[in-house]
Amino acid sequence: MRFAICNEVFGDMPLAEHFSAAAELGFDAVEVSPFTLDPYVTNISSARRQELRRMAADNGVAIAAIHWVLAKTEGFHSTHPDAAIRAKTIDYLRALVDFGVEIGAGAMVVGSPLQRRVLEDVTYAEAWGRFGEAMAAAGERGAATDFKICIEPLAPDTDNNFIMKTFEAVKLAREINLPNVGVIVDTYSATRTEEDVPGAIHTAGDLLFHYHCNDLNKRAPGFGRVDFVPIFEALLDVNFERYCSIEVFDFSLDPKDHVGRGLQHLKAALAEAKMLRT
Repeated sequence: MRFAICNEVFGDMPLAEHFSAAAELGFDAVEVSPFTLDPYVTNISSARRQELRRMAADNGVAIAAIHWVLAKTEGFHSTHPDAAIRAKTIDYLRALVDFGVEIGAGAMVVGSPLQRRVLEDVTYAEAWGRFGEAMAAAGERGAATDFKICIEPLAPDTDNNFIMKTFEAVKLAREINLPNVGVIVDTYSATRTEEDVPGAIHTAGDLLFHYHCNDLNKRAPGFGRVDFVPIFEALLDVNFERYCSIEVFDFSLDPKDHVGRGLQHLKAALAEAKMLRT
């Protein structure tokens, strides 16, 4: 099991410092929000993408994934009634996959609640089919490099009204039936929508390709009341060997102190979970 940090927490720090800070704090990888480079990945040159890859390598960290993939963009919506908008969104999702592959990331987290929410006069079944088509297109684009597409269940308080529970994401991934299309579980959302987070992890099983660590107060692990020991026990149960990535939504604290303490909390919880299993 490896640990990553979502780079938007570092705010206005130069991008190179996102990677050096991650390495200094002991993270294995950085999870990149494309909007921290440009609102549209199609504007990011190949040279800039290779520079990003070098920044990671120079600091001895990997690029775990990309996320917040439609943040700061306009005109995209995967379940929209207008077929032209859906087609434009699918094309952009393919461009995101290309970006992720080129920078050396292994996965793409697809949350983006505003760009998938079920709109008025669209049925849930219609949204399901349309979103499934988009995820399949992204999966097909990344299949040759085994680039993972992670469908993210999100709680209603994230402005989401579509795919709120892990079993829904798992069902859709199984219907798509591509080996690189799976799910991500996010602690913040799962604590609001699931009976228990370990249960959601067991539901995801071998389709769990990524995991987000955060607390109920939108801060890093250890700053709230979420107990990560049973979460790590469940991750060990399903033989999860991918990235646990700290994602925060409260940017009011000093970023390095904030996520550094969060990482230490996670490492202690993982050690305790392993001890309980012996």
